[in-house]
Amino acid sequence: MPMMNGFHALRELPEEKVTDTISRRILVGEKEMIVWWSMKAGAHAAAHRHPHEQMFWMISGRMDFRLGAERKICGPGDVAVVPGGVEHEAWFLEDTEVIDVFAPPREDFFPGAGAPAYMQKG
Repeated sequence: MPMMNGFHALRELPEEKVTDTISRRILVGEKEMIVWWSMKAGAHAAAHRHPHEQMFWMISGRMDFRLGAERKICGPGDVAVVPGGVEHEAWFLEDTEVIDVFAPPREDFFPGAGAPAYMQKG
């Protein structure tokens, strides 16, 4: 996926349906990526890890998030940093919107790459 220099509108970024309960919109720069997620209640991102640093910002809804051995119910306004290589997992307790920032960009999220295995159930 090429870098997306310049100005964009969120509503104009293509929405990709990842699963029946998960969709996303992606903006890619040279050194980072922003992903706007829409998760339906009951969605689950199974335990996984990746080398990318990840930050998230909860916009709406509630997410039960496990970062390593620590677990927290996150709601609107909550933010976190997930260091690269640390296992994490998320359960979505209600319809939720969350923004992730990844550095460097995750090539496995580029269009056509398919849903990550940890998102394929739920």
